[in-house]
Amino acid sequence: MKATAMAHPIQGLVKYHGMRDDIERLPYHDSISVCTAPSHTKTTVEFSMDYDEDTYVVDGEELEGSAFDRVERVVEKARSMSDAAHTVYPVRLESENSFPSNVGLGSSSSGFAAAARALAEAAELDASLEDISTIARVGSASAARAVTGGFSYLTAGMNDQDCRSHRIPTDLESELKIVVALVPAYKETDDAHSEAERSHMFGDRMAHVVEQLQDCKDALHEDDLERVGDIAEHDSLSLAATTMTGPEGWVYWKPATLSVFDTVRELRENGYEDDDDVNSVPVWFSTDTGASVYVNTTAEHVERVKEAVAETGVRTTIWEVGGPAKLLDDDEALF
Repeated sequence: MKATAMAHPIQGLVKYHGMRDDIERLPYHDSISVCTAPSHTKTTVEFSMDYDEDTYVVDGEELEGSAFDRVERVVEKARSMSDAAHTVYPVRLESENSFPSNVGLGSSSSGFAAAARALAEAAELDASLEDISTIARVGSASAARAVTGGFSYLTAGMNDQDCRSHRIPTDLESELKIVVALVPAYKETDDAHSEAERSHMFGDRMAHVVEQLQDCKDALHEDDLERVGDIAEHDSLSLAATTMTGPEGWVYWKPATLSVFDTVRELRENGYEDDDDVNSVPVWFSTDTGASVYVNTTAEHVERVKEAVAETGVRTTIWEVGGPAKLLDDDEALF
């Protein structure tokens, strides 16, 4: 049985670092994100008696070691939820990203979300997107939110009934535009989870994030982009401070990252240099784990914001809000 699916990566708005359970990928607290399109991961899976063993290929490279183990946990989760006889056979999984991976743009979220969506179909599961989010979560907790798409909320918990994602309805899905400032600097998110957890600031962040989460939910329900942008920007600084004060003092921002921050603040405070009528621009920066920057703004301003950010010397592109993980037709399969 073969199936192919596509999912969009996420930008964290109120993010998490640290895991209560590294195997089930159970975070310490809730989190909120927004999916970004047209960036995506496409994944094809097939259970077949013709295969000798489980095989996983990402962007043409066959996985081994810990990367293999993380995908295997997602496959085994799907198998455990299925009554279909063919899931006892080995599986082949191939995945391709339309955007750079391991640079802070959420490739693990879209990767595991697409895998979970395709696996659920190939394993003949009668499962909702929220159910499928629990399959994706064991690969990456962020992937749970990539399954449900749009603006999504992952509830923390110690089991699949509690720790799952759901979508938050909001009109901001059509209003938000994102200028992506690509700063290519390789990183491993699992390192950040470990570092943040051992920071002396981790307890303070745990106490503070509860209010951040509630504020962000309220802002989404009220379609208040300014509040959402402010919260995402502040949360990015808070999370980075926690990670950077871990035992290794891990700093993942680069000079180009800070230049983008400065440009965003200049636009917000003083407007465009060539337009005396614009006193400020609705624009906010946000980062996940990495040096790349999401610059959040509106459709009205996105082209000029892109021009201003590009003047810092970084590669830029414009993204928008993406939907949930979805199945693709058979003729779009990767093998």
